[in-house]
Amino acid sequence: MTITEKLAQLKAIFAEMEQSLIAYSGGVDSTLVAKIAYDVLGDRALAVTAVSPSLLPEELEDAKIQAATIGIPHQIVQTNEMDNPNYTSNPVNRCYFCKSELHDTLKPLARELGYPYVVDGVNADDLHDYRPGIQAAKERGARSPLAEVGVTKMEVRQLSQELSLPWWDKPAQPCLSSRFPYGEEITVAKLQRVGRAEIYLRKLGLKNLRVRSEGDTARIELPPEQIQEFVLTTDLPQVVSAFQDFGFIYVTLDLEGYRSGKLNQVLPIAVTNKG
Repeated sequence: MTITEKLAQLKAIFAEMEQSLIAYSGGVDSTLVAKIAYDVLGDRALAVTAVSPSLLPEELEDAKIQAATIGIPHQIVQTNEMDNPNYTSNPVNRCYFCKSELHDTLKPLARELGYPYVVDGVNADDLHDYRPGIQAAKERGARSPLAEVGVTKMEVRQLSQELSLPWWDKPAQPCLSSRFPYGEEITVAKLQRVGRAEIYLRKLGLKNLRVRSEGDTARIELPPEQIQEFVLTTDLPQVVSAFQDFGFIYVTLDLEGYRSGKLNQVLPIAVTNKG
């Protein structure tokens, strides 16, 4: 199926829905879904962003700007996954409890506002990764049009570019809880520490990066091709000092570099192949 045919199918799905509420994080996937939904449904589409300590304030601002650019009505709700010890204890299926909280918030909101469907930005590639949150969304009746049509992550960016969305190449930005090894407790203070560290590095001009937090250690992940330049051109003592001000004691650089899904490499193959 061509990318043009996939776009036509996506539009047909929203036309059949007549009204839809989009679980809208501001990432490339959910923003594309919001764009297509609004193009088809106009004000009968609503984008809703869930706010919690695991979302960077800068990401919320981006979401607001992008929604305004598209023109889609945008609403913000609060989620409380941090109140759930099943989430904060950070088990391997942590995302299940996060998405359960999200959709337990969005589903009644959609019902109250008269939207028969809650739609998310899960794409076809996500189905081949370990994503326990997808199951939580399915159990609550959410739909994933991108996955239904077979739109891959690369095609999400291609479609976004064709639809003149200026953030088509925006780096992936999963929730801050993904920065911690499974089993390490997640707290608001730890999330804020990681968030401030990543914002600091972005202000240095870096885009694709992660700051992994393991106890009192920060491990910086950059694309492999950027590591040498970072070491040679960055004031490393200043970076260390800034990170220590954020609350870290040790600051390291991952020589393997940034790789999506690295957190899951510690999981048994039998687990990562599920779903």
